[in-house]
Amino acid sequence: MIIVNLDVMMAKRKISSQELAEKIGITQANLSILKTGKGKAIRFSTLEKICEVLDCKPGDILDYEKENKHE
Repeated sequence: MIIVNLDVMMAKRKISSQELAEKIGITQANLSILKTGKGKAIRFSTLEKICEVLDCKPGDILDYEKENKHE
């Protein structure tokens, strides 16, 4: 499963959800969906804007963890 660490990077950069949403051109509601990992997809253009504003790479905010189906 994909783990979203957007809130961690936002804290490191000391940027609020409102400020980030404004700078990347999406609503705070949609940003919240991304932050909680409940989104089904993200546009590369949005990901690029996030990385530009937060001065990071996609791997800084997205991670992969193998799901254990036997638990």
